[in-house]
Amino acid sequence: MKRGVLYDVLYGFVPITEWEEEIINSPFFQRLRWIKQLSFANYIFPGAEHNRFGHTIGVMHSMEQMLRALGLAVTEKELFDPKSTSAAAMLHKSLRISALMHDIGTFPFSHTVEYGYIRHGHDSRRKTKHSKDLVNNHEHLGAFIIKNTNYEGGITRILEKYGFDVQMISKIIKGESPYVVANQLMHSDLDADRMDYLMRDAHYTGIKYGQFDRDYILANLTTFDLGRGQVGFGVRENAMRAVEDFLIARFNWYSQVIKNPGSAKFDVISSRISERFLQEDIIYQFHDLLSMIEERDERFFWFNDVYFINRCQEVRHLGLVDDPHTNELIEMLLFRKAPKTVHHPEFEHKILESTGSDQERSKRIKRIKAIVGDFEEVIEKFGTGKEWILADIPTKDISFTPSKEKLLKMPGRKGPLHLELEPVKIVTKNGNPKLLIEMENSIVRRLSGFINFVPSVYANESAMKLLKSKKMI
Repeated sequence: MKRGVLYDVLYGFVPITEWEEEIINSPFFQRLRWIKQLSFANYIFPGAEHNRFGHTIGVMHSMEQMLRALGLAVTEKELFDPKSTSAAAMLHKSLRISALMHDIGTFPFSHTVEYGYIRHGHDSRRKTKHSKDLVNNHEHLGAFIIKNTNYEGGITRILEKYGFDVQMISKIIKGESPYVVANQLMHSDLDADRMDYLMRDAHYTGIKYGQFDRDYILANLTTFDLGRGQVGFGVRENAMRAVEDFLIARFNWYSQVIKNPGSAKFDVISSRISERFLQEDIIYQFHDLLSMIEERDERFFWFNDVYFINRCQEVRHLGLVDDPHTNELIEMLLFRKAPKTVHHPEFEHKILESTGSDQERSKRIKRIKAIVGDFEEVIEKFGTGKEWILADIPTKDISFTPSKEKLLKMPGRKGPLHLELEPVKIVTKNGNPKLLIEMENSIVRRLSGFINFVPSVYANESAMKLLKSKKMI
C-alpha cells in the first residue's frame, strides 16, 4: 500500500492515499493553486493570498476527522488499500474524494467571476454540442470534470482506475447522494467545508472571528438513527455552546471579512467586468469550458486568476472594449483604485428580522431598486456619458441558521424537522435528535430570526458629483 503525505499550515502532516495523490497531481487539481480562496480580500488583508488548493486538502482532512469522530471510518489499513472495496470502505473513500474535489470547478477569483457567468447565462451566438443549458456555476463545472475526463491525467480516468463510482461522487458533492449522512457532511451548517475555511481564512487574514473550539465539537459528534438503514449526525447536548460559538463566528466572519466594505467593492467590480467580457465574447464562454474539459484542451488549465487578470490587462492595453465605464472599472481593479460608496439611509447595513416570507427584506430591496433607478435616470438625463453606478443587492443574506418558521415554510418539506439537511442537530442526553433552534436554552434559537442585510451602492467620482449637485445624496 502506497501512502503519501502533505504538510498543512493548520493540521500538520495530512496522510493521502495513492489515488488521492494522483488526483492532486492532475492538471485539473493543480489549477487550484492559482485561484485565491478569498478573491480580492487581499486588497484589504495582505495575508489573504491562500488558494483553493490548500483549502480543498483541508476539507478532505476535516472530512476524515469527522468520519472518525462519528465512528463511520474504516481502519487505516482498509482506507489505504486499493483492493478494499466493502461498502463501508468505499463510502469512506468516496467522502474523502468528494471533499477533496468539491471545488474542482472553481472559477477565477472564486465566486466573483462566477457570478458574472451566472448572470450572463447560456450564450447562443455559436453552435455547440453542449446544448444542455446548465447554470454556469462551479458545481456544474466540477461535476462535468468528474464525469467527462476519461483520458490520461483526467479525473474520470483516475477514479475509474481505482473502482470509484463517478456518478456517486458527483452526487455527494452536490448533496444528492442516497446517504443522508454523506449529504450532511458535505452540505449543512456544520460540514467539512465550513469546518476548514473558517479557521483557514482567519489564519491568513489575521482576523480572529473565524476561530472556534474545533476539537471539542469533533469530540462530541455523534450519529442518530433515521430508520430504513440511514443515520444522521449531530452534536451531543453538552457541546451545544461550542456549536453556537461556531455559528456566531461564521456570522461575524461573513459580516466582517467577506462583506468587508473595503474589499467587497473590488469583488463586485470583477464580477461586472467578467459579465461584460462575456457579452463581448472576449473570455471563455461556459460552453467553451465544457468543450475544453472534454477534449483535454490545455487552455482550461489556464482558466485561473492569472488568466482573468491578463485579459483585463490586454483589454485595457489593446482597447478591445469601446466602453469607458468598463475601462474605468478595469483600471480600478488592476491598480486598486476604489470606487466611491454612495451613502443613503436605505443603503445602510442592518440587522433585519427574518420570517418565512421575508417581507421586510423584500420591501427594502424594492425601495433600494427604486432609488437606484432614480439615480440612473438622473445620470442618463444630465450625465456626460462617463458616470456610472454599481448596485450590489445581496441575493443571499448572512444568517446564523434558518429559523424554524422558515424551515416549516420550505417548499416540498416532508417529515419531522430533524430530517432537514442544513440545520445543526443536537442529540439530547436521552439520545433523541432535536434541531439546535428547538432547544429551549439555545441563544441561536433567538438569533435565527435575524439576518445581516448588507446592500452596497458604488459610483465613480463624476457620478458622485452629479448626484450631489442634483441633491440626490
